[in-house]
Amino acid sequence: MTTKETLGFIGTGNMATALIKGLIKSGAYERNNLLAADKIEASLKKAGEEFGIRCCTSNLELVSESAVILLSVKPQNMREVLEEIKGSIKKDHLIISIAAGIPLKMIREIVGIDLPMIRVMPNTPALIQEGASALASGPLAGEKEMAVARKIFSAVGITVEVEEKMMDAVTALSGSGPGYVFRIMECMVEAGTSVGLEHDVALKLVIQTFLGAARLAGESEHSLSDLRKMVTSPGGTTAAGLGVFEESSLKDTIVKAVDAACQRGVELGKD
Repeated sequence: MTTKETLGFIGTGNMATALIKGLIKSGAYERNNLLAADKIEASLKKAGEEFGIRCCTSNLELVSESAVILLSVKPQNMREVLEEIKGSIKKDHLIISIAAGIPLKMIREIVGIDLPMIRVMPNTPALIQEGASALASGPLAGEKEMAVARKIFSAVGITVEVEEKMMDAVTALSGSGPGYVFRIMECMVEAGTSVGLEHDVALKLVIQTFLGAARLAGESEHSLSDLRKMVTSPGGTTAAGLGVFEESSLKDTIVKAVDAACQRGVELGKD
């Protein structure tokens, strides 16, 4: 017997467990209203033991016991999972997918019935409840269903709402964004060691610099441009460094990187 509060996770990878952790920690869901299923028994067992949630013996059992089904499987496994559960999907289910590059149209074609669906692109900082998730509603998902999705993903960070056609852009910016940031941080650590700092010292300084700058940007009433200008004295050290960025066309490089990621997302959606 399902209730409107039951949330079932198909897949118990890093993102699913981050969501489960956030939902329990925030009090958004009770443990007994969270279910999970995974073909990888060790992963499922770990989730059950760590969070005290109910582990289902199959995806079909989970679907029959859940009002909301959260698809947290690798994109290449999505079709197999949908083919398995489609006979048990009902019109009053809500399906939420976090699989990158999988359009809601594809899910609808496989399950074969019209029902509320929402596509979400979270990012890896959700692992520490500091994520950014973009939500896109399907044709039959109204405010009630979107409220459910916001409740789930607000437990691991912020949420924004976009049209589904913008999901490739979201994936390229915030979905892939942590990877860009980590690469830039790596470069800054290497730059620090090249001017004489010990690696551990450089790493600590870089991490805190990014943390502090991000928090300042989030809490300040000033624009990013104004914040940059506030730390840039004419003829000073910051100006010298930023000058190299301009000479090296940093902006163009970042724009090209995001565009390349966006185009790759479009390609994956066609596969």
